[in-house]
Amino acid sequence: MASKDSKNTAPKDTKGLTAKKSDDPSEWYTQVLQKAELIDYGPVSGCYILRPAAYSIWEKVQQYFDQLLKADGVKNVYFPLLIPESLLSKEEKHVAGFAPEVAWVETGGHTKLPERLAIRPTSETIMYEAYARWIRSYKDLPLRLNQWCNVVRWEFKHPVPFLRSREFLWQEGHTCFASMDEAVRETEKILDWYVQVFRELYALPVLAGRKSEAEKFAGAEYTLSVEAFLPNGKAVQGATSHHLGQHFSKAQNIMFTDEKQQQQYVWQNSWGISTRSIGVMVLMHGDDRGLVLPPRIAEKQAVIVPIYFDDSKKKVLQEAAKVRDALAKAGVRVHYDDREEYSPGWKFNEWEIKGVPLRIEIGPKDLAKKQAMVARRDTGEKKAVLLAKLKEDVPQLLEKIQQDLYAKAEKHLHDSIAHVTSRKEAEKALEQKKLLYGPWCGMTDCEEEFKGKTTAKSLNSPLQQPKMKDEKCFLCGQKASRWFYFGKSY
Repeated sequence: MASKDSKNTAPKDTKGLTAKKSDDPSEWYTQVLQKAELIDYGPVSGCYILRPAAYSIWEKVQQYFDQLLKADGVKNVYFPLLIPESLLSKEEKHVAGFAPEVAWVETGGHTKLPERLAIRPTSETIMYEAYARWIRSYKDLPLRLNQWCNVVRWEFKHPVPFLRSREFLWQEGHTCFASMDEAVRETEKILDWYVQVFRELYALPVLAGRKSEAEKFAGAEYTLSVEAFLPNGKAVQGATSHHLGQHFSKAQNIMFTDEKQQQQYVWQNSWGISTRSIGVMVLMHGDDRGLVLPPRIAEKQAVIVPIYFDDSKKKVLQEAAKVRDALAKAGVRVHYDDREEYSPGWKFNEWEIKGVPLRIEIGPKDLAKKQAMVARRDTGEKKAVLLAKLKEDVPQLLEKIQQDLYAKAEKHLHDSIAHVTSRKEAEKALEQKKLLYGPWCGMTDCEEEFKGKTTAKSLNSPLQQPKMKDEKCFLCGQKASRWFYFGKSY
């Protein structure tokens, strides 16, 4: 997807999209983000303004995931944004992996600093320096901390809002355990929670599994991930859970005295989900009319649009206000659009672009029948609902929309998976914008050669593997070691 990283590239009005999702997905995506008022462009390339509609989505993710963490004993902290270069350099593989992405501060005011300071690309090194001071005994373990913060990564030339932004928001959990088994169990638990976030909030199915050696996090023993597959034929990594083994604890000297009074290095994990997930949701559910929001993450779940003439204005507005109050009491996040300077048709178009799940129309003819017309954003279906039943029917309909969006996305994922046993089959499936699933040898050289010719790479490998029966690698013909997903990716 090409970048539209300029303040003046996308139209500012909300009169409708001029690009179709299937014809020009890049321009469509840019217009949706601007016209649905999710983002605006900041003065620095790749650094975007999250407007209230977008930030409210992130807040719902925060609230949902934070409850899971706290119920499991994880505590929130905050560590500094600036990391001394000497501290960042303690773990060689980690530094090598992030070197192209680091933005540096070299002066303070007009004074050159004695040591460069990295603007946080991730917080392993600065947090673990403190962990080495805090952990002394097995009684100090497990130590499980999380922070909600921003990070900066500068490794690419063509930023895309949400998907590849230079500054983004995320949570990063960093945990220490006395045993490897405890750490391994947590990586899979967190992975399950990320699956849950995408399913329950974003109405998105994801592939959960283990990354290849080439694609794992720098400095990790292994990386688990969730991957989404989009209608444009590209996959995108949604969240990751890394088992760090003892690589960082040995580099940072994080040790504890065990029950036998022996000194041991801790076993560590790190894991995170970011605002990239918002972009994944937009690309999956949006259509040619604009944004389509799953009700659970929508800032506004329903909008009431009164339709009236001079002789019916007072009565319609009074009834619309009653409906608003009843729905609010029923727990619906409802908005009452009584602006007089815009026509009902203009409002319909605006709320469609912004993806509000339900539109409720109330006019004089509806009042005569004691009903309202309710329109679904996802399907366009419109039906009459008695006013007295709105407080019951609207919450049920919102839940139906949530489930239907997931079912549609799940069908897309299922229909997109191509089971391949040869390179020829793989290349043909990629031309058809499919997701590859096949037996693979697991060798980095094999993956890199295929990526160089097709731009497709390994995504992840299911934790629960089908039994191998002397399968050959679908790329090189050597003995396969695991079943893996491959695809073109952001």
